[in-house]
Amino acid sequence: MEYTIKQLADMAGISTRTLRYYDEIDILKPARINSSGYRIYGKKEVDTLQQILFYRELGVDLGRIKKLISSDDFDSFTALIEHRKKLLKKRSQLDLLIENVDKTLASLEGRIIMTDKEKFKGFKEELIDENEKKYGKEIREKYGNKAVDESNAKLLNMTIEQYNEFKKLEEELNKVLITAMETKDPSSDLAQKAADLHRQWLSYTWADYSKEAHAGLADMYVADERFKAYYDKIKVGAAEFLRDAIKIYTKTSSC
Repeated sequence: MEYTIKQLADMAGISTRTLRYYDEIDILKPARINSSGYRIYGKKEVDTLQQILFYRELGVDLGRIKKLISSDDFDSFTALIEHRKKLLKKRSQLDLLIENVDKTLASLEGRIIMTDKEKFKGFKEELIDENEKKYGKEIREKYGNKAVDESNAKLLNMTIEQYNEFKKLEEELNKVLITAMETKDPSSDLAQKAADLHRQWLSYTWADYSKEAHAGLADMYVADERFKAYYDKIKVGAAEFLRDAIKIYTKTSSC
């Protein structure tokens, strides 16, 4: 069966503008253009759109989706199995958060007593899942599955106090980094304080700290656009400045 762009958009629950954009970036081309100039989509395009929407639901950016589905070794059946596994994990994560909300409501109504630890159930799992989606492939390739799994386990086993300190340290790091950038000198005391705060922040999740790994991660902050975008949201140029500060720090630090 074939569909016009409007019919496919309505069926998929997206806009015709989205389909036109997918055509422009060559991620989903129509099967043909009819005599009236309308885009027409067939079974192959429907199946491809389904894959795209699965990946989007899982937080994968369009650039990566394009590489995945256009790869010579892309297999739709295998991809669907992976989608199912990841969606089940996402459902489990949502179930944890819903359970947290239900218990919190019951606690507020006086029906149960909720421990402090229970109040944070699901949040750390969500953070790990988000990091895996964004950076998991690159981090695992660079440091290995064992190191990443140990890091995730360390985060999950944090006490509430440790987790709050972890998040507070991240906020302090970002503030110091912004101020340090005004010096335009990655060797300045403020810049080196930012690098040391970054080490302390990493140590909450890293099983073992090493200068080499720290410096390697700093390089990744600049080389990988997603890491770079995270730090550049703090302030444009932050990724490069932090990398340079860490490079100096790891040569002089005695940690």
